[in-house]
Amino acid sequence: MEIVSNKISMVIGSWGSYNACNARTLGSSWLDFDDFSDWDEVVAELEKQGFELDGIDEELFVQDIEGIECSATNWDYMSPKRLFEIIKESEVLECSHKYDIMTAYLEVNSLDEFMGLVDSSGSNWDDDIHLYKGFDWTDYGREMFDNCENKISESLRQFIDFEAYGRHMGDYYCHEYSSGLIEIVQ
Repeated sequence: MEIVSNKISMVIGSWGSYNACNARTLGSSWLDFDDFSDWDEVVAELEKQGFELDGIDEELFVQDIEGIECSATNWDYMSPKRLFEIIKESEVLECSHKYDIMTAYLEVNSLDEFMGLVDSSGSNWDDDIHLYKGFDWTDYGREMFDNCENKISESLRQFIDFEAYGRHMGDYYCHEYSSGLIEIVQ
């Protein structure tokens, strides 16, 4: 597995401390997911930072996050433990291609859908997801035509509307994202 520097970090807050306006109101320091192998290590770090996890700080939330762009997610209601475990299980921190797929996936689907995918397929969550970086619908149409149809002469290719063909071929499972197209076949 390739080693990459895909970073996901979060600040964990506590509703008890937030509501009490105490020293932990602003949450933990930034916690880089790569620094922890399991949730127990995160708990130990929070306790080192003064969190009372069996008391006022038992109800945790994601106060801030970097490395995951998902505007449709209300982070206040996200369990930091569940998020941490899903990210670890998905292997997006170890593989840049998986990280790229995750970020593209989150542009067209919700974090809940991503989490469900990882829950059901584990580290193989991306087996039926393909990125076409830099592709538009015309490029995708050409690719699909070349892979799926009989070969025709170059002189006839000029009469084919590859953009329309690409949109038709990807109608139910291909979506535009900021860097191209993502194909989600499920």
